[in-house]
Amino acid sequence: MDSALEASAIGRKAGDLWLLREVSLKVSPGERLGVVGNTGSGKTLLLRALALLDPVDQGEVHWQGQAVRGNAVPAFRSRVMYLHQSPALIEGTVEDNLRLPFTLGAHQGHAFSLEATLTHLQRVGRGKEFLNRSTRDLSGGEAQMVALLRAIALEPLVLLLDEPTAALDEENTRTIEELVSAWFDNRKPSGALVWVSHNNGQVARMTDRVVTMEDGVLS
Repeated sequence: MDSALEASAIGRKAGDLWLLREVSLKVSPGERLGVVGNTGSGKTLLLRALALLDPVDQGEVHWQGQAVRGNAVPAFRSRVMYLHQSPALIEGTVEDNLRLPFTLGAHQGHAFSLEATLTHLQRVGRGKEFLNRSTRDLSGGEAQMVALLRAIALEPLVLLLDEPTAALDEENTRTIEELVSAWFDNRKPSGALVWVSHNNGQVARMTDRVVTMEDGVLS
């Protein structure tokens, strides 16, 4: 496999204004890519385009060597996961949220693993009782941890991380970083991640290569 994920000259417009302009990007298997840039430079737009969450006006996203179109989209979305800095959780328990994706048709080939979940929780100092917590009682850091656990439970090949620790304190930031690192180590050599961050220290810790967005252009 030549690339884990690739953007080929993708562009997005708002009226006559190009928000993304002919952005080409190749993420190799086993690579941790950092994306940096000023607020409004197009970093989130790029990640959402890579995740096929927003349409593009030109270019294509390629996965496993093929352009992602039509019937290939559901399989793509089951293996390429996007995580935003504001987690979206349903009302209920932590376990309810972790099991939710496995009720969807796109993930019929996967089954929720309580054992794997408990291993992840143990890694960050949480026990089985955490699964019974109501989402209404979670801190912002805990909610983000649940959102990340939900994503990695689906065994993605690529994680797209959009400032997932921007609103978190140092302790919760480290928790998220530990979970991502554990996922990446378990997915070698095929897994890859793209991490958008304003934190230079985090970029140095969590990525191997860095690209910069400026006015919708990648450099």
